Amino acid sequence: MLEKCEKYIVDENERLDKYISKKLEVSRNQIESLVKKGLVKINGKIAKKGGIKVKLYDEIEVCFLQAEKKEGHKVDFDIEILYEDDDILVINKPSGITVHPAPSVKEATVVDWLKKHGISLSTLAGEERHGIVHRLDKETSGVMVIAKNNQSHENLSKQLQNKTMGRYYLAIIEPPLKENVIVEKPIYRNPKNRLKMAIVPGGKYAKTAFCKIQTSFDGKFELIGAKLFTGRTHQIRVHLSSIGRHILGDSLYGFKSKNVKIDRVFLHAYILYLEHPTTKKSLRFVAPLPKDMRDFLKKRFDWEKIDEKILPDRFDKLFDFVS
Repeated sequence: MLEKCEKYIVDENERLDKYISKKLEVSRNQIESLVKKGLVKINGKIAKKGGIKVKLYDEIEVCFLQAEKKEGHKVDFDIEILYEDDDILVINKPSGITVHPAPSVKEATVVDWLKKHGISLSTLAGEERHGIVHRLDKETSGVMVIAKNNQSHENLSKQLQNKTMGRYYLAIIEPPLKENVIVEKPIYRNPKNRLKMAIVPGGKYAKTAFCKIQTSFDGKFELIGAKLFTGRTHQIRVHLSSIGRHILGDSLYGFKSKNVKIDRVFLHAYILYLEHPTTKKSLRFVAPLPKDMRDFLKKRFDWEKIDEKILPDRFDKLFDFVS
């Protein structure tokens, strides 16, 4: 069933997929998916290919399907909702849960949970990624925003690109940083291991700022903050690895710690800021630290000092060193 359709009058000669991609600010692969389903028309006729040329004053119609409530994997977990209205849903994703289905994913995902609970979702990102504007790695916990309709999805995607939406992370690393640091190194798929990303000359530009927050009593570990300026896969983990640091529990990019055994990657998306897609109001959401990370910090760090330093309304000041 169709959710809605949008019409555009072409204002420049261009490939169909490229033209719609620029209008909606989504990938051409997503547009190709709409074309294959017969959801794109040119002057009233269904477009056969995304690569065909459109001409000045052609009328393009793009339609979107409603998200179907399919029976997927059994959902045996729950997710904390931090905020919800008609346009967006903000959640605190637990560690160990994949965001969306894929051929290699054999267990229930965040998308499965959303569908099970009958939550209205955008369809702009394709059938397997309903509502998903941005993602977190399976082992990463923390705050995520879900688009409940296509208008919100378009708006939030634009915010990701123009940086009016962003996230701050908390991570526990080994060994501590020498000082606050900004890492600007290109990232691309590791040519020797397809499961990993790597610093690759000519790769995609990536920038991360890391700030020191608190060192453990024994000086072996450190709680740090991270701010992303780009959104590359595994960006925080790759950039830390490139400066000789690793997140506790990260066996993919780190090393087996002699000091402690951790069951998952101690990386948490702590704060999300954005502009509401409808009201345009500036919003900030905070995902409390999960119990395993909090317990680790309380045992090995001065928790009272940490609690004071990571207050959400002061967190931005930790990154005053970023120009």
